[in-house]
Amino acid sequence: MGTGKERPTRRELGRSLRDKGALTPDWEAAFETVDRADFLPTVMWPHRMADGTSVRVDKTTDPDAWYEHADSDEPITTQWDDGRHDDQPGTVPTSSCSAPSVVFRMLDDLDLADGMRVLEIGTGTGWNAALLAHRVGVANVVTVEIDPRVAETARGALDRNGLRVGVREGDGCAGRPGAAPFDRLIATFGVRDFPRAWVRQVRPGGVIVAPWGTHFTHRDVVVELRVDGDGRAASGRFLRLVEFMKDRGRRVTRPGHEEYLPDGWPGGADASETRLPADAFERFGSFEFAAGLRVPGCELMTAVRDGARNVWLYSLTDRSWAAALYEPGQAVTKAYQAGGRRLWDEVETAYAWWRAQGSPDIDRFGLTVTAGGALAWLDGPGAHWSL
Repeated sequence: MGTGKERPTRRELGRSLRDKGALTPDWEAAFETVDRADFLPTVMWPHRMADGTSVRVDKTTDPDAWYEHADSDEPITTQWDDGRHDDQPGTVPTSSCSAPSVVFRMLDDLDLADGMRVLEIGTGTGWNAALLAHRVGVANVVTVEIDPRVAETARGALDRNGLRVGVREGDGCAGRPGAAPFDRLIATFGVRDFPRAWVRQVRPGGVIVAPWGTHFTHRDVVVELRVDGDGRAASGRFLRLVEFMKDRGRRVTRPGHEEYLPDGWPGGADASETRLPADAFERFGSFEFAAGLRVPGCELMTAVRDGARNVWLYSLTDRSWAAALYEPGQAVTKAYQAGGRRLWDEVETAYAWWRAQGSPDIDRFGLTVTAGGALAWLDGPGAHWSL
């Protein structure tokens, strides 16, 4: 296998991205010029989407496998546990290079024009910043990274490729006020509390593209917001479901299971029959996303074994919980709930609302961010509710 930009695997990646509609004509030149492999570390951990596992790949010992993964449409972990790891996978991936199809779709969402100024939040490997710099010019891109070591590595990769992008270290949720206003802003990590600073630092009419989500699941959804005429709010629709690493400066850690059931199962829970279908909790499902919007301050945990689906709901505001075990073929199952919040009832109410609205997919939902907080809406900003 070759190591230059004309590698067969790289050509195949380009064809695949075009066939998927991820690589549009506006970004073809950037793809051809800026090689993802130039921004990846010698040891990396590609994430296999089929089984959710990560595999260690070392360029020095297996360069063919290394380049094959570099030219694949898969995310690649480049750091574990905020850098507290040696040469093996850690517990939590904390920096990565996203799948190329995800990268180019989000870049296309920005609707860039020549000469626009772009603020990137989350430098990572530097590949995304390099693509932006090729598209709008090095002087028009500023990128912010919270981890000094990650920032330094990205800076070196950008410099080696002749792209001296302004890499700044700091909390990306604060943006870069001294360099504002920007025409566009793109974030490369998932946020739960949408930063108001981003809205203030993008000019009226400008666009913000970011992965956002609720605490209901680890999943995110790409949202494209346009800043209004006076620069005080931004609003737009959700585009597609994704899954990104989260803002490390604002992580929420749920108490352990035993704190919800200190006396063990069933912990004094009330039991009732439920007809809520098991597929309501499908990973990356439309209702799973809608439930996060309608049931705030709640985390969902599911596990499937031998066809049975175990569902747990944990309140993040108190120690309320709910659970159900779905056996294959059951139309009715038993649900348990305890605490001040009746979480199962809340989710059933959300499901009934969702069905009454025609079981909307994510593209019917949207988000408005103001100085006072975030509002979710269905079909238009007029019918909104607080998050």
